[in-house]
Amino acid sequence: MTVYPRLTNLDKETVLMQTIVQSLARYHYSPSEVDDELSSGVFEAFLNDIDGGRLFFTQEEIDQLEVFRYEIDDQAKAGDFKFFVDVTSQWAATRERAQAWYTEILSQPLNLNDTESFVRLDDEDGWNADEEALQNYWRQYIERDLLNRIVNRQEQIRQDTTGLEMPSFEELEEEYRGKILENFNDWFERMGRTTRDQMISRYINSMTTAHDPHTSYFAPRDRENFDIRFRGRLEGIGATLTIEDDYTKVTMIVVGGPAWSGKELEEDDLIMAVRQEGDEEAVDVKGMVLDDVVGMIRGPKGTTVHLTIKKPEGEVQQISIVRDVVVLDERFARSLVIPADEEGQQIGYIWLPSFYADFQDENGRFSAIDVARELDKLKTAGVDGIILDLRNNGGGSLSDVIDMSGFFIPQGPIVQVEGRGGRTRKQDDSDESVQYDGPLVVMVNQSSASASEILAAAMQDYQRAVIVGSEQTFGKGTVQRFIDLDRALPGHADVKPLGSMKLTTQKFYRINGGSTQLRGVSSDIVLPDAYSYLESGEQRQANPLDWTEIDAADYEQDVFRISTRTMNELRRRSEQRLSNSDIFAQIDANARRIKRLRDRDSYPLEYDTYVAEDQARRQEAEQYDELFEAIVNAGVYNLEEDMASIEVDESRIARNEDFIDKVSRDVYIEESINIIKDLIELQD
Repeated sequence: MTVYPRLTNLDKETVLMQTIVQSLARYHYSPSEVDDELSSGVFEAFLNDIDGGRLFFTQEEIDQLEVFRYEIDDQAKAGDFKFFVDVTSQWAATRERAQAWYTEILSQPLNLNDTESFVRLDDEDGWNADEEALQNYWRQYIERDLLNRIVNRQEQIRQDTTGLEMPSFEELEEEYRGKILENFNDWFERMGRTTRDQMISRYINSMTTAHDPHTSYFAPRDRENFDIRFRGRLEGIGATLTIEDDYTKVTMIVVGGPAWSGKELEEDDLIMAVRQEGDEEAVDVKGMVLDDVVGMIRGPKGTTVHLTIKKPEGEVQQISIVRDVVVLDERFARSLVIPADEEGQQIGYIWLPSFYADFQDENGRFSAIDVARELDKLKTAGVDGIILDLRNNGGGSLSDVIDMSGFFIPQGPIVQVEGRGGRTRKQDDSDESVQYDGPLVVMVNQSSASASEILAAAMQDYQRAVIVGSEQTFGKGTVQRFIDLDRALPGHADVKPLGSMKLTTQKFYRINGGSTQLRGVSSDIVLPDAYSYLESGEQRQANPLDWTEIDAADYEQDVFRISTRTMNELRRRSEQRLSNSDIFAQIDANARRIKRLRDRDSYPLEYDTYVAEDQARRQEAEQYDELFEAIVNAGVYNLEEDMASIEVDESRIARNEDFIDKVSRDVYIEESINIIKDLIELQD
């Protein structure tokens, strides 16, 4: 292990950096040497982080920074931030330069009849050669944005049925040129308000992710946000926010939360200012960092927050919302019953969005306990098979996934975990009882990761369930744990709190010996989806750990075993249905379209050409507008014992109706039901 100098400088940033470096060396599963190779990686990662869109630096300026490429490792060990200071100082200067450019460009009508094309750059491309090239890039960037806004507005007016008059091209050009200027000014103002602490966090994470993509630094507020997502509850107003064009925009209202009950805040509203109870002045949040806005809106139950909001049509309103405990019900397991045929066959459906666990509350929610409850209810209802839906489930509690996997098999290993130095141990289900012993389908997709992959892999290795979905899951085969940096560093109370680190400390393996790292879990039956042709998952992350293999564990089960012959016949029948399915043919065609659009990086800057391409793109997209509108799973219903809790108030009724509607239109669930029906027939 590399030996680092003792902490002598009481400066908080120095202490933080040295604690991070030492914690990585001490706790990481496979720590990278803090050497020139890591230094080069941090150099590129930090520059890409602050200028991934290639709007600020020139290649000439990047070349001047090259003197730091192999010095960052030495600076990190010493707690020195010279590279960080130079980069952020230059970034501030380049922002001033860019602001002068876009202000000048937008000060007069733009020529939108250029025959040239705009080629978009991203963090996989180089920088513009010099200032002249960068200024020209800004002009093209703005012209493409302006064209897009004008054409979109013209299309909206054409589709409007209230008789809106079409403004002239010159009027639209002037209007949206002004809006682009306003948006850029807000964006640059927000960047100017970015604190040094926030930039330090980004710089440190350029170093942590050089070890692997899931090792990261969490400032105290960031850790709080992570815990809220993990527990599934918070105190606030019940709204999901995002930054769009540097405005704080409401993207979702949590049904049943304070905002939903008040009926004044709606999706697509922009939050312009926030005032706390007892304060006279509201704080303008336009252009503010999202975390800061969220921190101002979130607060203790019973307190009031006053918001200035702007409606999509432009009306500005003042509203007040009393904060409350917001239970994120959409984050908890739920079940339904789906009639499978006219003969009375019924399939139980369990939706599990994450492997949540609330270790801070003895009465908190745990995913394994909740799923056990849903299984009991479905068994009592007499369902003929069960679908466990892990699509978009990014993982969570390792203990919960081990307990949950044990619901479907007798006592036995679920996953193997390897720590530093190759020390391996099995994680077993120690409960000999079997919660459910019938036909089982586990649904997955490219975003099913970590704990989801543990469960899917165990069910596949035991030949206990049919894994249905994307060609493979995400491929995250590593285990993380939080390190409290305050506890890792005795003393130094004057510089605390330092925050936390989420470190990769272990790697997990299937009981057959293979890792899910990079390769994920391959579905037994593959269903095409919108992202079938896009590269995704762990392999797209920066610095992922390698796929490796260890010895298999001893495992067997005799509860419900799907033979290779049966699995092959299930696959054949499903493939035959898909080959005759118009909707899955459309899904595949749409996936090819999405791939083509994702790969595109060149856009015409001539109005007529842009309009023609835009209309062609819209017409093509319209073919898929109603792809998932039809009811394919008729008669979906709740279990009787759930109705009392659902009918408590309007919010729960609304959430439940939305849940049933989505399941009713889901063609992937429809095919999973067909697979279970085939499985029942073949097993009989």
